[in-house]
Amino acid sequence: MDTDRLLELVPHYVAMLLLVFLVLGVVRTLVGDVGFWIELTIIFVLVFLYRPVVQQLDIAPSAWEE
Repeated sequence: MDTDRLLELVPHYVAMLLLVFLVLGVVRTLVGDVGFWIELTIIFVLVFLYRPVVQQLDIAPSAWEE
């Protein structure tokens, strides 16, 4: 994988990380401490749903199309 493709992916990985922190912060604020396994489940759901949602919104990087 070349540097240009990696640099194209960096904003998406940063956005995914920020989305995880945001959602976990909202869950902790609204519900309180939900436990490790629930938080891990939330993280997995967000991470696995990020790519299809971004592709559906048509803002996916070209590296994901190959």
